[in-house]
Amino acid sequence: MSEQPDKIITIDQYIAGFPQEQQEIMQQVRRTILNVAPQAVETISWGMPTFKMKKILVQFAGHTRHIGFYPWPETIEAFADRLSDYKTSKGGIQFPYDKPVPFELIAEMVRFRLNVLG
Repeated sequence: MSEQPDKIITIDQYIAGFPQEQQEIMQQVRRTILNVAPQAVETISWGMPTFKMKKILVQFAGHTRHIGFYPWPETIEAFADRLSDYKTSKGGIQFPYDKPVPFELIAEMVRFRLNVLG
């Protein structure tokens, strides 16, 4: 019987797979989310750290040059004027590792999502 590779099932396991500097940024993003939504349940969904309430609140993912933050399309639309310095897609934002991560803006987007979810 062959052993299957360990499946990442916790956010701690996910973050541990990245270089130390990136781990620190991801842990701060995680703390920022949980400071705003301490009741959020942490899980891994679609292979990335996910924070759930009744539904998915927000997600993030580590990449080579940036951290992706996924607060859903309506959030990106609502904050479009404040996201002009970042690469965005319909559902995600790229925060480069070589620039300061806007943790307060992330917190505001999490608050917005809490209001959307009711």
